[in-house]
Amino acid sequence: MVLGWPQKRDGPASFLFPASNHYLFLRPMNPPPVAPPQVSLREVRVSDLPVLFEHQLDPEATRMAAFPSRDRDAFMAHWAKIMASPSCALRTILCDGSVAGNIVAWTAGPDRCVGYWIGREFWGRGVASAALVQFLQYETTRPLTSHVVKQNVASIRVLEKAGFTLAGKEVGDLPGGATLEELVFKL
Repeated sequence: MVLGWPQKRDGPASFLFPASNHYLFLRPMNPPPVAPPQVSLREVRVSDLPVLFEHQLDPEATRMAAFPSRDRDAFMAHWAKIMASPSCALRTILCDGSVAGNIVAWTAGPDRCVGYWIGREFWGRGVASAALVQFLQYETTRPLTSHVVKQNVASIRVLEKAGFTLAGKEVGDLPGGATLEELVFKL
C-alpha cells in the first residue's frame, strides 16, 4: 500500500495522500550539536595496562602505524621497564573519563621523542590532538622529535596541528625485504 509519493516543491519534501488530498510535510532536522570530548592526562596506572594492551592488538591500528603488536608478556615487560625509567614521561589519555590511549616521551640517542597510541573507538574525535597539546605543556624538552610512517595521515595532521614541522625522511628495512618510509617531525 502506497501512502503517498513525493511531490516536486520548493523547500522540504512533501507527500500527497491521494485519497484525502492531504499533504505531509517533512522538514529536515538538524542533528543536535555534538559536544567535544573531555580529554585529560594522568600518570599511567598498572590498572590501565590491560586496556592499553587491547588497543595495541587492533590490526587496523598496527597496520596504520606500521608497528607490530606485542604478546601479553612482552607488552607487560615493556611497560614495567618504561614505567620504572626516570627518563620516560608517560601519561594515560582519558576521554570522558575512559582510558583512550597513552602518550609517551623518551630519549633515543641524542633525540627526545614523543609517541602516542589511541584506541580505535576514540579515533576521529580530536582526542590525540587535545592530548598532544596537553602533553607538550608537561614535556617541555625541545627539540622534540616524532617519527610517523608516511601513510599515517591522521597522525601527521595531529603533529602539524601541535606545531611540529617536517624535518626529514628515513627509510628502514622490514622483514621480508620490504622498506618503510618514515617522516621525521620536530617541534
